[in-house]
Amino acid sequence: MTTRPHRTVRPALSAALATVLAAGLGVGIGGAASTAHATAAPVDGASGIGDPYWPLDGNGGIDVATYKISNRYDLETKRLSGRTAIDLTATQDLASFSLDFLLKVSKVTVDGEKARFAKTDGGHELRITPDRPLAAGSRHTVVVSYADRPARHSYAGERNWLASKHEVITMNEPHMAPWWFPANDHPLDKAVVDVKVRVPNGREVVSNGKLRDREVGRTSTQWHWRADEPMVPYLAFFAAGDFAIEKGTHRGLPWLVAVSERLDERDQAASMRLMKKTPTVVAGLEKDLGDYPFSVVGGITTGLNPGFALENQTRPTYPAVGASATSLVVHELAHQWFGDDIAVERWSDIWLNEGFATFMEWRWTETHGGRSGAAILRSYYDNVDATSAFWQVVVGDPGAAKVFDGAVYGRGAMTLQALRNRVGDDAFWQVVRTWIREQRGGNGSTAEFEEVAARVSGQDLGAFFDAWLRTPAKPAATADNGIG
Repeated sequence: MTTRPHRTVRPALSAALATVLAAGLGVGIGGAASTAHATAAPVDGASGIGDPYWPLDGNGGIDVATYKISNRYDLETKRLSGRTAIDLTATQDLASFSLDFLLKVSKVTVDGEKARFAKTDGGHELRITPDRPLAAGSRHTVVVSYADRPARHSYAGERNWLASKHEVITMNEPHMAPWWFPANDHPLDKAVVDVKVRVPNGREVVSNGKLRDREVGRTSTQWHWRADEPMVPYLAFFAAGDFAIEKGTHRGLPWLVAVSERLDERDQAASMRLMKKTPTVVAGLEKDLGDYPFSVVGGITTGLNPGFALENQTRPTYPAVGASATSLVVHELAHQWFGDDIAVERWSDIWLNEGFATFMEWRWTETHGGRSGAAILRSYYDNVDATSAFWQVVVGDPGAAKVFDGAVYGRGAMTLQALRNRVGDDAFWQVVRTWIREQRGGNGSTAEFEEVAARVSGQDLGAFFDAWLRTPAKPAATADNGIG
């Protein structure tokens, strides 16, 4: 995610975290239950996945494979109704389990049979109790039916429904899914997302992935989008309204972009020029990062005013910022590698998303006639006084209140450029490519990145990362810190 200025507002779990979560919370890591576990009485799955920043995010005891969302949205009344079918695996013997969902629910079934349900924890948790316990390792289909006005609801101090009577777009971070579909809402549980949204005839719907079908009825049209690759729930989105859409193929990669027709003609034209830079920006990023990780790419500019852009998987979402904001497109497309393909393991690892995306903005500047990354780092370092609050943020664990602080972006990027200075250009890019290859499609932690950097570079980098990521003070200007 980016703002201008920076915002104020799976496979491959690490072995240690997987062990903790499997023992304490039953998070979906697959595999058969042990003999001792199999004989234990079924339990109520935990209401959270174990992330200290937002303890109710995600849920214990389940691993979601697919969300099949089928919604209807009334732009005039801002009412959303529908049902979501969730294919999941129980990862422990469950008497009940939870999903993260804010809207009013009318019915829940598990494998076609009615299940009891209740809202708990301030309305954020949908606790589901099937007629029969779910055995560890067993697969199930859960269907939740609902109808409500999402704008009525808030969670963790966030009121995330962005809509007018002409347009809606579901874009926000770290939470968005619970306003429009029930989810295991944490980066640790990626799933394939299939989205159907019905709107009045004449309106368009844009979502992640590829447009699979469009069914025109007498008064309404259902748009069906599906992404090929699993994603984190907050990265799923849909936008409905009046959009100009253009598409094509660039070097074999299909692209589709959209711009709200609620913008004035000048902003529409500028936004479309910016959106159409998407495929060439991807090609430029591939020179450093390797192949783009997904099967389609794009972007959408909303006519609403979110105040930020967001890296929604395969199709980032943007406010109207003009045709020259290429760096913003670079940032959100860099997130397709860092944040989307490689999601954070915990929200405390957020610098791996925002630091890398910001660093790739610097790299783009460097390779397109501007200042070098080293010069940008030095400018940051020299011009931010040691007494600034910028240096007081612990970037490697900023806390929920500062998870999107400007220091996470800026100092995160500085860490990467300083690492580049410290180990040398060739070793640095080998570190980056190794990180991408080894974490592909999964989740990554700060500890794992540090291990890769040390292993690939052959250097002891403990003190370096302590100075940049764990010390609430300005690093000393030394060669060991990449500043000398």
